Amino acid sequence: MMLVPATASAVVVALSLLAPASAQDGSRIVTPQEIEWGAGPASLPAGAQGALLYGDPGKEGPFALRLRLPKGYAIPPHSHPMPEIVTVISGTFRLGMGETSDPSKARPLPAGSFFAMPPGMNHFASNDEETIVQLNSVGPWNITYVDPKDDPRRQTQ
Repeated sequence: MMLVPATASAVVVALSLLAPASAQDGSRIVTPQEIEWGAGPASLPAGAQGALLYGDPGKEGPFALRLRLPKGYAIPPHSHPMPEIVTVISGTFRLGMGETSDPSKARPLPAGSFFAMPPGMNHFASNDEETIVQLNSVGPWNITYVDPKDDPRRQTQ
């Protein structure tokens, strides 16, 4: 797979635009009303909103990121270099495995669902209604699309 140049730096720049996530002592408590939504990471298709709740995905260490995905949103087949640990907060997230996006093979995961995938596992996602998911992992974080033409960072270069 071809890695798009400056991928890691694009993720760091996009996520640095989101609200600061860590208190001076390293603790963090956030209620739903306190979440500050901003533009989603540049590594995702347009339309997503993001809220960095904890940590820094561009640095080594744990982080928690919420994503608000609009109705009809889709993420083409991709993988990550670190484990992906996700909880569906609201809506229904459709998750499929493999190098080709086939919505008929995606599993619907309603609010409260959880999934975890090892590094390098190709998968795709979509939703039919506004959906919020929480991604927990360790940085440095990245996303590599199976087809480099699907990478929104490539389309803006």
